Amino acid sequence: MSGAPLGPSGALTSPRGSVWSSPGMLALALLATAGFTGYASLLPVAPLWAVAGGADSAGAGLVNFVLLGTTVATQFAVPWAVRRAGWALVLSLGMVFLGVPSLLHLLTADLGPVLALSAVRGVGFGILTVAANAAAVLLVEPARRGAAVGAYSFALSLPLVVVMPVGGWVAESVGFWPVFAVGALPLAGIPACLAVARHLPHRSTHDAGHTEVAEPGTPRATSLALLRPTLVLLAITFAGGAVITFAPQMVEVPWLSAAGLFAVGLLSAVTRWQVGGLADRTGAQRLLVPAVLVTVLVLGSFAWVVRTPVDTSRALPWILVCALVGVCYGTLQTLTMLRAFEAAGPRRVGAASAVWNAGFDTGTATGSLVVGGVAVASGFGPGMALAALLCLLTVPLARARPRPPR
Repeated sequence: MSGAPLGPSGALTSPRGSVWSSPGMLALALLATAGFTGYASLLPVAPLWAVAGGADSAGAGLVNFVLLGTTVATQFAVPWAVRRAGWALVLSLGMVFLGVPSLLHLLTADLGPVLALSAVRGVGFGILTVAANAAAVLLVEPARRGAAVGAYSFALSLPLVVVMPVGGWVAESVGFWPVFAVGALPLAGIPACLAVARHLPHRSTHDAGHTEVAEPGTPRATSLALLRPTLVLLAITFAGGAVITFAPQMVEVPWLSAAGLFAVGLLSAVTRWQVGGLADRTGAQRLLVPAVLVTVLVLGSFAWVVRTPVDTSRALPWILVCALVGVCYGTLQTLTMLRAFEAAGPRRVGAASAVWNAGFDTGTATGSLVVGGVAVASGFGPGMALAALLCLLTVPLARARPRPPR
């Protein structure tokens, strides 16, 4: 019998060729693109819609806070839901919860309903992030896990690069309804959910060499092992959340903000994709410490550039340092995700995905809150220097080599 590994359906798979040739991967990319397009399109626009309905800036700020809060709360329940209801139903419900509220926004701009719809969207996004991440790992053999995570990450990053930067402009220049229509695109991804589910066991992932998405309870050792890469992730998303939120306030000319955010998004997407294959060849652990150290230097440089508002005379350093932040942002996302899956082991893929995604969203929200508070008193330079310091403090966590799970 051939020594090639078995896929989820029991068919032989080969590590040769593109990872996209693995059964279910193209469908997963379509699912991710549709789902994240719906998420990204409303991220800057739903708060604007609340303002159009009479909310003040504090009320508008609650919109995405509620979104991320319900996202994190949902993520920990997703492995249980997959065990109970199966991949097809859970993934499809995630797309429904993401897409339908976008259309319902057209009914009212009052803050209360907008917050309620954001909460529902958070449930959908929590399902999408955890279940799709786990599926990306389980559709391929372990030797190609990095390439699969990288390819999936690239697919979900494209909407963040293309859709999110123009959403606010479209809403204010054309109207809100085109954005809400695009925000319903997750509904078109439901057939892709069913296609992905066909290549995964119905309720768990204990089949043909793969094991369960999650078991009831995670041993303390596994929880500690998951905590290490998650805290490294939290540090870089703390910085990324601050850059994404405050880029318009760090510059004096609006086009500099757009150019910087585009550089962050594009380089992050490409790097997440490419680093996955590199990690398969060299090992994620060997890359993680150098990546963290480079990130500390890049964030320190960023803090220096934004010590005063950036004008056109410093456009080149601004765009360059934003591009480098994107490289670090994408690199550490992929590497920490792979380390989380390694730390959890094949029997707790869902737990690893839930913890990693919760760390991502917590870091993003915390970075926006803390750096904003520091900036009020001292400016964005000290705020981003704090982000660099937090990354430096995670070096011991990045160096840790947990024992392989049993």
